[in-house]
Amino acid sequence: MTWLQAIVLGIVQGLTEFLPISSSAHIRIVSELWFGGDAGASFTAVIQLGTETAVIIYFAKDIWRLLRAWFVGLFKSAARSDPDYKLAWYVIIGSAPIALLGVVFKDLIRSGLRNLWITAVVLMVFAVILAIADELGRQRRDQLTMRDSIVMGFAQAMALVPGVSRSGGTLTAGMFLGLKREAATRYSFLLAIPAVFGAGIFSIPDVMDRSGPGVQASIPQTVVATAVSFVVGYACVAWLLRYVSKNNFMVFVWYRIALGAVLCGLLATGVVAPT
Repeated sequence: MTWLQAIVLGIVQGLTEFLPISSSAHIRIVSELWFGGDAGASFTAVIQLGTETAVIIYFAKDIWRLLRAWFVGLFKSAARSDPDYKLAWYVIIGSAPIALLGVVFKDLIRSGLRNLWITAVVLMVFAVILAIADELGRQRRDQLTMRDSIVMGFAQAMALVPGVSRSGGTLTAGMFLGLKREAATRYSFLLAIPAVFGAGIFSIPDVMDRSGPGVQASIPQTVVATAVSFVVGYACVAWLLRYVSKNNFMVFVWYRIALGAVLCGLLATGVVAPT
């Protein structure tokens, strides 16, 4: 991997992580088109640490409030009625499915599921599901429940397949459950923090071991890509929250369908290889 490629992948990660269009799919596609190989699930997981650091900084006050309420509630029963205490638990519980499934299916995630035919089909199928949720979801509630956290947690776990989108999965589930777009988006940001940091830290040894298959990035290149994803991702957090407060997700639906269709064409004509 060249320095320019590392920087571009960092930009792609920062631009796509929070949008319901699948950052892992974009990293996979750009890697294949640009240097004819896969940058790898481990590289993708590590540079996502940059975008999640952006989330932590952007939501620092909210995160501190949740942590404080959670710790107080652990020792004082009277504090357990605090909505922030409950939300903190919802984030913890919602993070469990992706952590468990990520460990169990680690090898499949890093090999078979990165086939570009799967990515193309998943991009289009989940675009349709997102459109249905956006149109038919009641979107009346701002407050989450335990059921919401469990369902959205499993929806997030589907993003282990490139093309689903972590934010897209949680947003779709949230709207089907009756949450407003902005409420579902905020919870999606918070829910991603434990999952992404866990996956990123877990994948650091694999990135440092450059003997594996695929296009290998050096440690300095990975650090730079992560830093770039942080800068770009921070700007995207603020933009997306403003966008969803006034608009629906149909622009992302059509983009996913178009990208999936183009990818199918490139695969069918042999321009890119599926694996």
